[in-house]
Amino acid sequence: MRKIILAAAAAGAALSLAACSENTENAAGEAVDSAMADTEANADAIGNEVGQAADDVGAAVNDAGNEVEGERAEAEADLQDESTAEAAQD
Repeated sequence: MRKIILAAAAAGAALSLAACSENTENAAGEAVDSAMADTEANADAIGNEVGQAADDVGAAVNDAGNEVEGERAEAEADLQDESTAEAAQD
């Protein structure tokens, strides 16, 4: 009789451990899914920030190029004794 009770207790313990493992596995899967969603959201946000920074750099380079061209035209105008508009056309 004792062996039957011990076997039943062991079987019950095994079943409760299996259920616990399944719950743990489900919780771990949910944690991984959540972490993946967070990572994806962060990657999208970083991509947007990098894109905006690239746009800002492009605008700054364009502005600098326009300023350099204006300075070049002024210098040429002074050297060739002509207007800045005439120098800019050259």
